[in-house]
Amino acid sequence: MTEIKSSKIDGIETFEAEINGERIEWDSELTYNSHLQTERLLSSQIGVSGEPDETLFIIIHQTMELWIKLCLHELRIVIECIKSDQLSKSFKTFDRISAIQRHMIQSWEILATLTPHDFLTFRGYLRKASGFQSHQYRELEFLLGNKNKDLIVVHKDDQVVYNTLTQVLNTPSLYDETLILLSKKGFAIPSAILDRDWSKPYEASPEIEDIWRLIYEDTEKYWELYMLAERVTSLEYYFQEWRFKHMKTVSRVIGHSTGTAGSSGVNYLLKALDLSFFPELWSMRTKLSTDKEENGPRCPL
Repeated sequence: MTEIKSSKIDGIETFEAEINGERIEWDSELTYNSHLQTERLLSSQIGVSGEPDETLFIIIHQTMELWIKLCLHELRIVIECIKSDQLSKSFKTFDRISAIQRHMIQSWEILATLTPHDFLTFRGYLRKASGFQSHQYRELEFLLGNKNKDLIVVHKDDQVVYNTLTQVLNTPSLYDETLILLSKKGFAIPSAILDRDWSKPYEASPEIEDIWRLIYEDTEKYWELYMLAERVTSLEYYFQEWRFKHMKTVSRVIGHSTGTAGSSGVNYLLKALDLSFFPELWSMRTKLSTDKEENGPRCPL
């Protein structure tokens, strides 16, 4: 029997034991399990069907919600850095969000092991519950700029969630704050963009496209803004990849059946792929490439 020694350090009961040649210490104040709330976490997979494959379905979606929670946390840090013009400080956090997004994309591979037969064993038990009701996902879209006030109606019965989404809906998004920063730095951002109703979807502007082109054409002069633009673009790049993998996973599992909440399922997810958070950062690339080709060196033949 391994001998356990105990003592008190700063009034906290502390334990020590030699296990496999290693001295292991722990105390009664804070443990791995109490810190991570593992008992609550591991008892939260409560199925409604009794079917074995429902556990996979629950865990995948619960972990997605946890990663979205972390994305929201990190995105708020990024926004505060942009508001205070601490761009270099934001880049590490941007990179962390991208790493989280790549992990979330890979998660769909696990759910894709759920065959149509597997899902049908418990799908009927889910009734009208669907990802459409994920308030964290909606909040993430709002923070990134996909504003649509009609989408929060499904949260009307939860006043706390509804109020949070309403507040985010009426707050400048990541892209809005980026354009506000460009204005502070002397770029001619149209007043209609700076003074607009934040609850409405952002509409692409040729003036904004020209500003991004200017930044990309002189990266040495605007290096920090250029790096900011690339990291902002990465957020949408990975977000769209996540959407695409979501759509293909749903297609693989249920085909073109309607969603549990009554949506068109795959067709609804396909429409989401056409939405862009930062339109000018994408459209600018086409014109930038065209200009380079037209003004660049030509073949003597």
